Amino acid sequence: MKAMILAAGFGTRLMPLTSNIPKPLVPVGNIPVIDRLIRYLKSHGIRKIIVNAHHHHQQLADHLTGEKSYGVDIEVRVEPRILGTGGGIENTRDFWDAEPFVVVNGDIITDLDLGSVIEKHLKFGNLSTLVLHDYPPFNQIRIDNHLNLIDISAGNQPGRFAFTGIHVMDPKILDHIPPRRYSDIIDCYRYLIKAGEPVRACLVHGHYWRDIGSIKSYVLANKAYTNETPFLMAPGCRMHDSAGLKDWAVIGKNVQMEEDVEIRRSILWNDARIKSGVKVVDSIVTSKEVKRDLIGEVY
Repeated sequence: MKAMILAAGFGTRLMPLTSNIPKPLVPVGNIPVIDRLIRYLKSHGIRKIIVNAHHHHQQLADHLTGEKSYGVDIEVRVEPRILGTGGGIENTRDFWDAEPFVVVNGDIITDLDLGSVIEKHLKFGNLSTLVLHDYPPFNQIRIDNHLNLIDISAGNQPGRFAFTGIHVMDPKILDHIPPRRYSDIIDCYRYLIKAGEPVRACLVHGHYWRDIGSIKSYVLANKAYTNETPFLMAPGCRMHDSAGLKDWAVIGKNVQMEEDVEIRRSILWNDARIKSGVKVVDSIVTSKEVKRDLIGEVY
């Protein structure tokens, strides 16, 4: 089976972290989120993946088509003009065959059982199967007792479910997406619901799921990787004997921490350098030199 990772967005809610890199390359637990997604898809039998790209697209293309081996075939489809989630999917029409395919948002981390979702999609022959869960404040989708989607609201409402950003689609859905222009796949689903087309839900429970679309969610996603060890440190770090780590921290490759540095509840990206005596608290430090205290700031 083939899959698509939606990765063309600007990452506006994650600014300023995404000012100079595309959101899918933002590290979570010292690994770019798109690498985690590729591993996840591969673990469920996906062997061919297409990734759409727009914002800082060359960085994403270089990362995915460089020397790194993922063990799957990856194609990057650059959108000179951003097409949205619906337009981006339609723009990959030539990539698919007659079989259903998986589409996932490029800013999520999960361990839900994708294989079970695919099985249910094949069993019922849906035009699309959306993976839903109970996750306020994003509960926007109303379903009936037969798991048919019957409404998608603009905001959270009681008795509804949240979209995980994972769906399994039949290629016939491409005929319902406007070609060669910007469109939102949710608008397509609203149209299909009104038309009575078979768009259904697969409800999932007991799994881990988080998006990294906002600063708060990004911090929590990183913190989750410190559950087993409070301080996650990548290779190549240099830490002075007088430097200290407190509470939890995620520290990337080749980070330098000089004399009397203190890192507390913070994330340091690759190659960051923390100068002598600096305290970094509740902060995200990208790859630059820090000479003063950081408390609750993002670089």
